[in-house]
Amino acid sequence: MSSIYHGQLTVSIFGQSHAPAIGVTVDGLPAGEAVDLEELQAFLSRRAPGTGAWSTTRKEADRPEFLSGLDKGRTCGAPLAAVIRNTNTRSKDYENLRDIPRPGHADFTAQVKYGGFQDVAGGGHFSGRLTAPLCIAGGICKQILARRGIYVGAHIAAIGGIPDRDYDPVDLSREDLLAPAGKPFPVLDDGAGERMQAAIARAKEELDSLGGIIQCGVIGLPVGLGDPMLDGMENRIARLIFAIPAVKGVDFGAGFAAAALRGSQNNDPFYWDGDTVKTRTNHAGGILGGITNGMPLVFRAAVKPTPSIARPQQSVSLSRREDTILEIHGRHDPCIVPRAVPCVEAAAAIAVYDALLEQQERSRQP
Repeated sequence: MSSIYHGQLTVSIFGQSHAPAIGVTVDGLPAGEAVDLEELQAFLSRRAPGTGAWSTTRKEADRPEFLSGLDKGRTCGAPLAAVIRNTNTRSKDYENLRDIPRPGHADFTAQVKYGGFQDVAGGGHFSGRLTAPLCIAGGICKQILARRGIYVGAHIAAIGGIPDRDYDPVDLSREDLLAPAGKPFPVLDDGAGERMQAAIARAKEELDSLGGIIQCGVIGLPVGLGDPMLDGMENRIARLIFAIPAVKGVDFGAGFAAAALRGSQNNDPFYWDGDTVKTRTNHAGGILGGITNGMPLVFRAAVKPTPSIARPQQSVSLSRREDTILEIHGRHDPCIVPRAVPCVEAAAAIAVYDALLEQQERSRQP
């Protein structure tokens, strides 16, 4: 079964980590939207494996092949379909995982759900490899949003408890929002980034891994996107963020920290700035009642440590029905967080553009 997001846009992601290809279809993109393929490739390369000491040694070009939906560099109204070929696979490293599941991974639940017929190589369709097609869809949405003055960016907020500086939630500049994307290690404070990289290297030497937090922002949003309750902007974004396999939590604005505040501290006071209503603080993260309020939309995603680690771990043999020790082979990231940054941007861009299309559709109705 492919993974499907339904809205004004319908996004379907398919393939497995070691299959011949992985891909995406996007239905609902308006005709005539320009797609800069060089810019899209640069975005995909930020997620691609083999780009740093914190990444797996698997190397993939991640060059999308468009099968439909584009004509002379513009969307043509047909469903957009693209694939990325898998070229650097070592499936033999995963042969024992049907019997001995990896702790922290989907091997056990997949074995039960699919009766042993699942593709275990590289994690099959549970793999983070499937975020590459997500980035195709999200990278195109980012380009379309930018032409409308709406910008999406993200940075590593923390790895292994080592923090980067946060975005200014009230006056988030385009420079701060977009600058990390131009760096090999996407942080605001390069000194913090160096400490994070040293911590990743230590974890790797100890045959272990690290997790972290990604902070994402969206600026230039109009007031009024989203709906209350089940279709709020938090709901829409969170659903797509959780398409990234390593994500275990999402919070908006002050998030869980708001639980320790009083109402007088957490409420964002309104004021007039010329003809525009703004708030002096932004604990709400730019969303009130599920609807954008015109302030920067800011949220965070918690990313778990890579479950595939080289040190021996306790597991079970499903065939022998006994406890055993698992030693994992293969190529894995000692920290997923740096490569997940563009994935978070992609997920947010899809949700925001989908909400914008919905608002435009409503405004055309009598």
